[in-house]
Amino acid sequence: MKKKFVAIAAAATLVMAALAGCGSTSTTTESSAPAESAASEAASSEAASTEAASTEAASTEAASTEAASTEETSTEAASADAALSEIPADLSGTVSMAGSTSMEKLANALAESFMAAYPGVTVTAEFTGSGAGIEAVTAGSVDIGNASRYLTDEEKAAGISENIVAIDGIAVVVDTANEVTGLTSDQLASIYTGEVTNWGDVGGADQPIVVVGREAGSGTRSAFEELLAIEDQCAYANELDSTGAVMAKVASTPGAIGYVSLDVLDDTVKTVAIDDVEPTVDNIKAGSYALSRPFVMATKGEISEQSEAVQAIFTYLASDEGKALVESVGLITVD
Repeated sequence: MKKKFVAIAAAATLVMAALAGCGSTSTTTESSAPAESAASEAASSEAASTEAASTEAASTEAASTEAASTEETSTEAASADAALSEIPADLSGTVSMAGSTSMEKLANALAESFMAAYPGVTVTAEFTGSGAGIEAVTAGSVDIGNASRYLTDEEKAAGISENIVAIDGIAVVVDTANEVTGLTSDQLASIYTGEVTNWGDVGGADQPIVVVGREAGSGTRSAFEELLAIEDQCAYANELDSTGAVMAKVASTPGAIGYVSLDVLDDTVKTVAIDDVEPTVDNIKAGSYALSRPFVMATKGEISEQSEAVQAIFTYLASDEGKALVESVGLITVD
């Protein structure tokens, strides 16, 4: 009987030990799960914090860059106007210019405005063509050579500085019902020389093309023909004496095409992209639009090497007043 009791007790002990072992394993497993979950949650929180910090840093950096750019632009403008205030009111001397006929309007407006501000300075301008203007400044017979093009490497090698003071942009316009939205430079040239006479030949409707342009002697006409290399080759149906007249004619004539300065565009006409580039200020400043060119006031040597009166001319053009003058004659300012 005693032996039987001992056996039963031993069996009970073994069962209890087994149960204790199972409980221990279960408890360990349950305890590990919350710990693992907490670690995962902590890692996720840390990742989120890092990403947020990175995003915030990027935003701060972008804002700082934009602010720096704006501040730089403002500083340059303030610097230009501060320099203008340093030009003595009793400034005296002479400034002679010669060159591009396309720059006549700008040169005359500049001379008139500058002499009104500084009566002691005499500014003269002759319009002999870009090449002649560069030759004159190279020879030292004028202070400034006006050129409606970039300087050549040979001209720069001769010590001539290319000072771009404005950009000229010309928009090609058609009547609003015209189906054509774009032309290549070659197609445009062919239209103006009379080789292409129907819109159907350039992707439009079967309709005669009415070629409208400016009168002989117009700076806009000269620029347009020079840029397309079709000087003295154009077959105009109408030669009009003002930008407004060109706009009105194109707007009211089915099938008409014309060219005007960018600053006069309105919704009475439709602009045409050239070589897949729209005529916008941004595209012109980027140099991607074909019908644009620089207006250069070239000097022999750097501006800083010129006379006080010549330096003052360039300071004036860089000021807000000078930029307003550039825009008033239908040109684009240089930033």
